[in-house]
Amino acid sequence: MESSLSLDKIAFRFEDAPVLQGVSLELSPGSLLGLVGPNGSGKTTLLRLAAGLLKPTRGRVILDGEPMERMSRSEIARRLALLPQNPNLPPSFTAWEVVMMGRTPFLGFLSREGAADRAIVGRAMEMARCRHLAERRMEELSGGERQRVIMARALAQQPEVLLLDEPTTHMDLQHQIAVVELVAELVRGGLAALGVFHDLNLAACYCTRLAVLSQGRLVAVGTPEEVLTPELLSEVFQVELCLTSHPEGGMPAVLPPGPRGNGQARLSPREVADLPGIGPHPDPLPGGEGVVESPLPEGDGRGVCEMDGNPERGRLRCSVN
Repeated sequence: MESSLSLDKIAFRFEDAPVLQGVSLELSPGSLLGLVGPNGSGKTTLLRLAAGLLKPTRGRVILDGEPMERMSRSEIARRLALLPQNPNLPPSFTAWEVVMMGRTPFLGFLSREGAADRAIVGRAMEMARCRHLAERRMEELSGGERQRVIMARALAQQPEVLLLDEPTTHMDLQHQIAVVELVAELVRGGLAALGVFHDLNLAACYCTRLAVLSQGRLVAVGTPEEVLTPELLSEVFQVELCLTSHPEGGMPAVLPPGPRGNGQARLSPREVADLPGIGPHPDPLPGGEGVVESPLPEGDGRGVCEMDGNPERGRLRCSVN
């Protein structure tokens, strides 16, 4: 299948600092490619390069078979829409006026929107579940409501390619699921979508493929089942995570590590020694009036700290196994 969007050996630098190095990705119609990785790995920068808002230091971006550097902004905007993280929007504009901005690439110079444009905007707001916000000013909206309005603006462009930078930011769980399900529905209809996700479980449930970035390099591309492995997650995110299967569908589900022990916090002697109050002048415990017993025994074993008595007024007892 021909790619809607192709990133060919993309490299990018901010002054002397390399941000991306040799990243190549293909995005086809009917697919949702999720970008995942730790903070600072280059995900948002890659999305801005894919949107033509930044110029690669090396490599090229190809949209519908045409190098993006040869296209005007209007040509790009008629085919591709971007849902940014924190757009700078006029606070006095109504939600309707903001969504109508999505029709700008299709309007002539100084021309006004017509009935067809208004119908498209209304439908986009219904799809993004923000039609009831049409007359509200942007400064009156919550973060989640603003995000849904920006989603509607992107849909009003009727794009072939949709780029999403953390599309569920500021949203409650209900609207997070509604947004990703809407994107998945559009993808099933032939849209090509590339999105940055911090929630690995949402990405695993809805993305066709995942691309993992780490320190500006592409370290894995494949289905969620191929990519979300304990070894890769530990290497990339520098934390041990629990990996299981979703009870419906069997896709990977990522969980934080469970509590260790029966209410006890197991720490190394060095970690225990760094606790507030260890030493000759004990400090109060957070949220209570307890103190820490000291000195701490020497040793290379694992330390155990637990509350002794009432958590509000008890003592924190530390020992080394």
